[in-house]
Amino acid sequence: MINVQILQFLSELKENNYREWFQENKERYETLKAGFLEELQQLINRIALFDPEITGLEAKNCLFRIYRDIRFSPDKTPYKTHFAAYIAQGGRSSERAGYYIHLEPGNCLLSGGIWMPPTPLLKKLRQEIYSQIDEFMEILKEPSFKKTFPELEGEVLKRNPTGFPESPHDHIIRHKDFSVVSGKSDSFFTKECWLEKSTEDFQKLFSFNKFLNYIVDEYWGRI
Repeated sequence: MINVQILQFLSELKENNYREWFQENKERYETLKAGFLEELQQLINRIALFDPEITGLEAKNCLFRIYRDIRFSPDKTPYKTHFAAYIAQGGRSSERAGYYIHLEPGNCLLSGGIWMPPTPLLKKLRQEIYSQIDEFMEILKEPSFKKTFPELEGEVLKRNPTGFPESPHDHIIRHKDFSVVSGKSDSFFTKECWLEKSTEDFQKLFSFNKFLNYIVDEYWGRI
């Protein structure tokens, strides 16, 4: 399977993260990238069956570049050691809640929601989640969702943001991101059923993403 080869390539890249090695293996990378795009398109098409706003999305617009932006980073290694894609209306740069896939040896995962929203959108998300906290908590606590995506991830403020009184849900409102993660073994992505299993997990995210995207649409004045 292509994912076995991808994980092997990424393991080698981690040990040889410099331009000379990558150029020597560029043709191999392009072949693996093309194979991953084919599988990613299949995944997108499956997601579109339960999330209509994904319909028509192209894999090439969801896949992240393997080249790192090292201009302002102390880490000058030129390449990412993972294959990743963000499946959301608008593609990889979208501010909408979506579905994230990440292949990296020893750190594979599926994820969803909204990560690192701009400050005005984050404020809107907090306000609307606070006002509809019971509905939001019901989504997070739904048994099959919670089993797969146990808790909200990301950075958390030490105290409530301005304008939010103390409440039993402070731990939610203090989040800087509204995303969830399901860690996976490498073998999850090397089995023949990985597309089916990933689709099943992403379908559990639909209500979560729909809730968040309603807020995004309000923020952009689309409702």
